[in-house]
Amino acid sequence: MGFAGDYVKAMWMMLQQDEPDVYVVATQDSHSIREFVQLSFEAVGLDWEKYVVIDEKFFRPVDVTNLCGDYSKLKNQVGWEPDTNFKQLVGMMVAADMDRIATP
Repeated sequence: MGFAGDYVKAMWMMLQQDEPDVYVVATQDSHSIREFVQLSFEAVGLDWEKYVVIDEKFFRPVDVTNLCGDYSKLKNQVGWEPDTNFKQLVGMMVAADMDRIATP
């Protein structure tokens, strides 16, 4: 999971190169749904465990357990790195939702 603004910056930087190439745009960071939910609830001062029920019957049995992109080529050749970390991104997402709720 990464911030779209970081990815757009990566694309712009790739387009500035003299020769085209293939790059992976990623954060090289992996987080669980549980971490996402926990940070989201923390951002509004709530304990997620009081509101979220985990029902294993909805687990997908053939899911990839870990997906993590390696952007080292993009970093080394183009100089790009993500500026927004996972916690910042979750905070931005929650703030946007809270603003949407507060605005009629």
